[in-house]
Amino acid sequence: MKMTKRKSLMAAAALILACAQLTACSGGTTSSSSSTSSSAPAADTSSSADSSAADTSSEASSEEGGMMTHEEIIKAAAADGKVGNWGLGNEYEIQALLTKYGLPTDYITMDFTMDQFDSDAVTLASAMTYNELGLVKNSYDGGYSYGDTVSIIDMNDEGVAMLEDNLFCSKAFAEANPNTVKAFVSASMKGWAYACEHPDEAAEIVFAAGSSVSADHQAYMAGEVAKLVTTDMNGNSVPASSVGNMDEEAMQQTLDLAKQYIILEDSAAKEALAAMTLDDIRSTAYLTYDPATDGAPEKTSVSIQLKWLPQAQFMGYYVAEAKGYYDEVGLDVNIVSGGGDISETTAVYNGTVDFGVTWVSNLINANAGGMELLEVAQVYQRSGLVLVYKKRNSRNIVQNSF
Repeated sequence: MKMTKRKSLMAAAALILACAQLTACSGGTTSSSSSTSSSAPAADTSSSADSSAADTSSEASSEEGGMMTHEEIIKAAAADGKVGNWGLGNEYEIQALLTKYGLPTDYITMDFTMDQFDSDAVTLASAMTYNELGLVKNSYDGGYSYGDTVSIIDMNDEGVAMLEDNLFCSKAFAEANPNTVKAFVSASMKGWAYACEHPDEAAEIVFAAGSSVSADHQAYMAGEVAKLVTTDMNGNSVPASSVGNMDEEAMQQTLDLAKQYIILEDSAAKEALAAMTLDDIRSTAYLTYDPATDGAPEKTSVSIQLKWLPQAQFMGYYVAEAKGYYDEVGLDVNIVSGGGDISETTAVYNGTVDFGVTWVSNLINANAGGMELLEVAQVYQRSGLVLVYKKRNSRNIVQNSF
C-alpha cells in the first residue's frame, strides 16, 4: 500500500514551508536522528477545553471492549518511542499532549510521507486532517487505502490545539494603508465564506489555478479545510459572518503554548517572546470595511504570498479572485505561491509582498525576532493536527508495553 514518493512529497511538503522560518528565526535545528527530545516546561492547560472531551472521543476501555483509551494509546506509543512528528515548529501541540499525560516530549522525526506509519515504524503519526489523513484513508492516486481501519486523536479534543492559517501584513503597512487592509480582508473573508459553503466548486477553482495535488485529493482537502474555518476548537459552528474573527481564548491558548515550546537561542528574542501579549501580534481593527465611511483603498495593487503551491488550504483567496470580490472593493490582487527561497513572513517583512498566510506560531516566532508583523484575520478556527493510528494495533501496543 505504498504511495509513490512523488505524490506523497508533493501532498505533504507544505508542512516544510509552514514552519521553515521558525528554524531560521530561532536558530534551532531539526534532529536527523530517529528521535527528538525537548526540555520544554510543562504545559499550562488551565485555559484548555475540558479534558472530558478527550474521554468522550476515546475508544472504549480495554475492560469494555478490548480497545484502548486514547490516554492508553498515547502512553503505550510513547513508551515504545513510536510517536511521530515532522518537527520544524509542527511539534508544539504533540509536545503539549505528551506533557499533559506526564510523558517525556520525545518524538520520532517523520519524513514528509506516511511510509513510516504504513510500515509501523511510527504507531502514532502526525497528520493534518485535510492532507495526510486523507492520503492515509483514501484509495485515490497517492493514497494508502486504510479507510475506516484507522482512527485519530484530535488536538482540539485534547485541549492542546494551536491555531494555524491566518492572514497577516506588516504593522507598518497596516498603519500606512488601513483601508487597503480592510478592503483586502473583507473581500478575502467573503471568498472564504463562499468557498466553505461550496467546497466542491472551490476545489475546482483551485485546481484550475494550477493545483499542486490531484483533483480527488483537492476535493477532499476543500471539504476538510471548510470544517477548520467554520468550526471552533470547542466544536461550535462559526457562521459565515464571523469567518476570520479572532477568538480570544483560542488565540491566548496558542500564545501560551508557543511561549512554552518555542525554543529560541537569541536572548533578546527569548525576552520578547516571554513578554509577548496578543496585542503584540494581532489587531481586530481591520475585520470590517465600509467604503462609504472608510474611504477607498490607499494602495490598489497588492500581493499575497501563500505558504505553499495552489491547493484548497488557500481556497478562499482563489475564490475571491475568481468571483470578482477583489474587483468589487477596488483591488487588483496577485496571488503568489509559496515554496520558494523566501518564506511568507520574510517576504512580508521585507516588502516583497503586502500580505501573507502563515500559522500563528510562525508569526509569534517572527515577531520575537523583531519582524513586527500583524495578524489581521484568523482563517482557521481550530487546529487541523491529529495523531492517526491503526485500530488493529491498539491492543498489540498495550500488550507489548505494559
